[in-house]
Amino acid sequence: MMKYFLVLVVSFFIISCGSTQVNYDYDEQINFAEYKTYNFLPDMQTGLSQLDANRLVDAIDIVMQQKGFVKSETPDLLINIISDQYRENSQNSVGVGVGGGSYGGGLSIGAGIPLGGSKDHQTITIDLVDSKKDMLVWQAVSDSNIALNTNPQDRVSYYTKVSQKIFKNFPPEK
Repeated sequence: MMKYFLVLVVSFFIISCGSTQVNYDYDEQINFAEYKTYNFLPDMQTGLSQLDANRLVDAIDIVMQQKGFVKSETPDLLINIISDQYRENSQNSVGVGVGGGSYGGGLSIGAGIPLGGSKDHQTITIDLVDSKKDMLVWQAVSDSNIALNTNPQDRVSYYTKVSQKIFKNFPPEK
């Protein structure tokens, strides 16, 4: 019985430690094959530190170039980055109960023990705007756990992985 309980607890813990989730939206009337160049909005208010903003921009540059896009001073697409951070308290707990009784009398005690602590999350929204029409054509919103106190190499790795996941399905296929 204890073996099954431990498997259950470990399973909930693994499920609760989800990775980056990304939601996409785009204009289905747009022919994305027409876009060849990109750049970033000049005055982005990313919500990130300058160091993290540079890491994310560098990671997006790599992903876009791997997809065949060229960075240009007269781009087809303008990229905007918006981020936000929030803390989520653990929603998982283990219940412990003790009960007893005889002939109509009883005693019970219950307690909930929280599993894990709070988690820091980061939401990154990437907007792709058609520069000629000044119109939003594609958007991705990612949500992921973030470790706030990490070294620079880990932060580069984090933003690289997030960028790859965000642009995994870009450009959308018809």
